[in-house]
Amino acid sequence: MTTLRATRLALLAIAAVACTACGAAGQPNGAGQATEVGVVVVQPQKTVVTTQLPGRTVAFRIAQVRPQVSGIIQRRLFTEGALVEAGQPLYQLDPAPYQAAFDSAQAQVASADANALTLRLKFERYQKLSASGDVSQQDRDDITASLHQAEAQQAVARAALEAARINLGYTRIVAPISGRIATSAFTEGALVTANQDAALTTVQQYAPMYVDVTQPATEVLRLRQQLKAGALEHAGADGAVVSLLLEDGTPYPQPGRLEFTGVTESESTGTITLRAVFPNADGTLLPGMYVRALLTLGVAQSALLVPQQAVSRNARGDASVLVVGADNHVELRPLQLEASNDNRWRVVSGLNAGERIIVQGQQKVRPGDVVRPALVEPAAPSHG
Repeated sequence: MTTLRATRLALLAIAAVACTACGAAGQPNGAGQATEVGVVVVQPQKTVVTTQLPGRTVAFRIAQVRPQVSGIIQRRLFTEGALVEAGQPLYQLDPAPYQAAFDSAQAQVASADANALTLRLKFERYQKLSASGDVSQQDRDDITASLHQAEAQQAVARAALEAARINLGYTRIVAPISGRIATSAFTEGALVTANQDAALTTVQQYAPMYVDVTQPATEVLRLRQQLKAGALEHAGADGAVVSLLLEDGTPYPQPGRLEFTGVTESESTGTITLRAVFPNADGTLLPGMYVRALLTLGVAQSALLVPQQAVSRNARGDASVLVVGADNHVELRPLQLEASNDNRWRVVSGLNAGERIIVQGQQKVRPGDVVRPALVEPAAPSHG
């Protein structure tokens, strides 16, 4: 009996030990509760600093065609919407009254020339006779004055002839520049007047093409400060390089260059106008198109870049990332960011080199949680 009781007690002890072991094996420890997240280590790297700005295309040159003399339009000499060359005839006004004025001016010149010739011959005879005393000093003075007056009348007549010739030439209205011509606002038979307000038509030069973009004055000031402090280096000796995205998002195949930076801030918008020029030999760009310009502003030699998927923003638009500390605790870190290339943000402040930021699994953790960080290979940049 005693032996049986001892056996039962031994079996109960073994069962208790087994249950304790099972309980210990099933109890999760602190490490088992940590959530695994993907992290990248932020390291300084060289990057090109760019900005994308909205803009509009503007014709390189615009010329309004107006008559310089009054008259009736006899013919229109161009096809609306066609390309025209500088000096190409566009309109022909009725030249008859101007031809008559030109002919009259020619006659006046001939009359003045004849009168001056007569007085010049008389002056030469008087000069010969003066040696023998057959002509008085008064006669010589009179003929000299008359000759000078006749020569002045010659000059007046020739000036009037030149004015008549110019006016006659103005009856044929020509293109002031090369480019594409618009529709004609006047038809044959219309009366036009010299230097009227309404243009007959317009010629626009599309090659090359201007692109006007605006940039907030605060960004221009910050860029200048970064260049002065050495945080950025100039992109190159030729200034800012500009590439273009068309309205449908298609990249424009040819790069442009920054031509002009406004010197005055707009009082209404707080922006500064930038003007870039692009080649446009095939006429892809038309005036008034909405485009987006990507400006290369400078080069940062030791920039800290964070993937866009790691950044979250609050209701005010403030940016932040989740940082994994040395003890694997999660910390919410506010950042000041600027746009960069390849779906990454450039960190201005708030992050140090060597820190780990969460790029995968942010939605599973909160600040203060303990996590199991796993290094994730950063995505390769899509372009330089």
